[in-house]
Amino acid sequence: QVQLVESGGGLVQAGGSLRLSCAASGRTFSSYSMGWFRQAPGKERESAAGISKNGIVKYYADSVKGRFTISRDNAKNTVYLQMNSLKPDDTAVYYCAARQPTRGTWGEQRWYDYWGQGTQVTVSS
Repeated sequence: QVQLVESGGGLVQAGGSLRLSCAASGRTFSSYSMGWFRQAPGKERESAAGISKNGIVKYYADSVKGRFTISRDNAKNTVYLQMNSLKPDDTAVYYCAARQPTRGTWGEQRWYDYWGQGTQVTVSS
């Protein structure tokens, strides 16, 4: 069982930056691949970024590539999402999630077993 708690969301002006954190409970965090997803008002939840269990392999949606950076610190049971050059279109609730690395691919939500409660990111123009 893994419990995930996101933090770091807030209100920021376009062009600004935020860093989201996702703290995981349990001693098996390092065995999970992690992902960040987001859901904008009136839209379906979509993938944003993913990272392998050892932090070496990273994936990004085209919409965030070059602006967002995913990282993790397995010693601290935490995964991060550094978001730079934010745009109003980035406004959404951001969720972190954990999946077994042998199941599915990073962008497929159905393979993620554990989800956080989400943190709101609002980017004003």
